[in-house]
Formats: sequence, C-alpha cells, structure tokens
Amino acid sequence: MLLNPSRNYTRGLISGIAKYARLQSDWVFYRPLHYREPTPERSLVQILRELKPHGIFMREPEQMEKIIEMGIPTVSYPYTVELIPGVANVAADHIAIGQMAARHFLDRGFQHFAYNGFDDWWWSRRRREGFCEVVRQAGYEANIYELPPEERRTWDKELPAIGRWLRSLPLPVGLMACNDDRAELIIEACRAVGLSIPDQVAVVGVDNDPLVCELCSPPLSSVSLGLEKAGYESAALLDQMIRDRTVEPRTILIEPTHVETRLSTDTMAVSDQYVAASVRFIRDNIRRNISAKDVADSVLLSRRALEKRFRRILGKSILDEVRRMRVELVVRMLMDRHMKIHDIAEALGFPSTSHLSRYFRSQMGMSPIQYRQRNLA
Repeated sequence: MLLNPSRNYTRGLISGIAKYARLQSDWVFYRPLHYREPTPERSLVQILRELKPHGIFMREPEQMEKIIEMGIPTVSYPYTVELIPGVANVAADHIAIGQMAARHFLDRGFQHFAYNGFDDWWWSRRRREGFCEVVRQAGYEANIYELPPEERRTWDKELPAIGRWLRSLPLPVGLMACNDDRAELIIEACRAVGLSIPDQVAVVGVDNDPLVCELCSPPLSSVSLGLEKAGYESAALLDQMIRDRTVEPRTILIEPTHVETRLSTDTMAVSDQYVAASVRFIRDNIRRNISAKDVADSVLLSRRALEKRFRRILGKSILDEVRRMRVELVVRMLMDRHMKIHDIAEALGFPSTSHLSRYFRSQMGMSPIQYRQRNLA
C-alpha cells in the first residue's frame, strides 16, 4: 500500500479498498515506512523485492518505473500525469467535476463566473475546461485567473495578486477553485479586500475535505467525489489481476457525486426581491411538500405573476426549482449510507418509498437505490 492517507482524497480511496479487503479472508497490507521516509541504505524497490507482494496500490512513488518493471499487478492513482502506462489507473473525471460546479452556480441565478486554479497542472486545466464549457453553453464567459511565476506562489506573496483579481471581477460572481485548498486561499483573499462571501463572491472547491471546508469562514461548499466506490472497484480489479494474469489493466473513473452545499454558496444571485425571497422560502421549507401557491403566498404575490418572474430571471418554473432543491437534498441524504430509503421518504414527507422513487427518477433518470449503488461502494 504505497498511498499516503494524509489527504481526504487518498483516505476516501483507501476506505473503499479496505471495504473490499474485508470481503477477503487472505488479504494482508504492508505499508513500508521507507515509502514515507526513504533512506539510501534501503530503497523501496529493495523492500518490495523482499516482501514479494502479490499486488500494489500506489500513487506515484519514487522509482516508480522500476516498480512497474517488476511485473507485479499494480493499480495507480496518478497525480502529475493523466495515466501511467503499464498498470491499471484510477483517475477523476475532471471535466465532469467542472461541469457540476458550473451548474451549481447556474442553478443559483449567477451570470458572472470565474475560475482560479493552476495552469501547469493538467487536472486543474481539465476542471477549468468543464466549468467554462457549461458556462459558455449557458451564454456566459468565465474570467480565468492568470497564475503568477512559480517563485511568487507562496501564500503571502500570491494573496495580494488574487485580491486584485477578485476586485476586478463583475459582482456577484460564482467562483470555482480547482480544489479545497485553493478555495481556502480565495476566501482569505476575499476577506483581505473586503468582499463578502457568498453575497458578492460565492466560492466552491473540490474534494469535500471536511477538515478544510468546515474550518473555512464561511464554511466551504465543495464538489464531492465518489472516492470510496472508486477505491472499492480498484481493489476488485487488482484482485482479478492477481488471480488471472491475463486480465488487462484498465482505467476506472472517479465520478463527482454532488456539491456539498455550505455557506460559501448559500445565496441566490438575483436582483429581483420576490424571486430571491421565494428561493429562500423554498430552501427553508424544502423538507415539506410545498406547492407553487405556497411559495407565491409567502411573498404576497399571485402565482401567475411570480411564475413570470421565475421564467424571466431563472428560466424555469417555481415547481422546477422546488424539485431541483428536493432532489439535491435527496442526493445528499443518499450519500449517507446509514440512511434507509424509507427514512429519507419519511423525512421529506413522501407518502411512500415508491412515491420518492418516481419523483427522483423523473429528475435523475434512475431510482434512489440505483443512484446510491452507482456512487457508493
């Protein structure tokens, strides 16, 4: 196991690997200390030759090429390159991650968008491509942050540059950061230049690392990834490769599951006070089975008049927004494997699980059980 569990990304993968391993009676893991603290006296390749492992899980350790040459069935979770030849790979669908973040802002009525990431990291560029693609399809353009030279990328040196860039953006703006760490820097820069979050700058990150997201002020919304499922599938693949050497290595995609919404994007970027108040009412009462009339009554406007405002400003009906928010909540609940479908239906006021299933399928094209199976190990 040549994986460092210090980050949420890797811990999620390892969790899935461990879940698969519990189904096996003969799996034993070795995590060589020399992987984390190599010494010239004893290289990682030497350790592996002594251990004679049946399979390897690795990120991108030193002497990676020599490890691959050993011919041991291997699953890699690459970072600096898209795919590592000669082994099975597990890689995130970065285009889909960016697309999900863009839709998160579009659903909240944003018309101004921005992306802040790393030009010299391929995965950041892919996330930017997905984000900009959806924004462009909606008829808008995203403002892209220009990364300074590498010697000026320390936190204290880059913070002023990001602050100036943020000040140049049209407001309110929906801003995607390439990951949670980058989003934390954006939030700090907003505070430094006096921009409020989420009213002026709404920020979403990637990875949904609770240790980062919950310590941000305000707490950070983030695209959550199906890490545990990918880890589980990669362990199953390695098991096949160990048992049958004719099994070809393949690539497993880590799919984004949902945006875990916290205060950093908990806003509606519309100037119409009736629409903004209506969306707040829907959000505050989304666990109830509310109607379009309930929403209109809450803002003392006729349903017909409010429908016209929704169509003009958000491009959707009142009930479209109610359904979107309810399904978004169902998705978050489904990601908690301890919640039964029956409990979710009951918590949201559905008469039965079959009613919930039909409602969910009409929006997502699959049942709640299928969605859970698709995204959880």
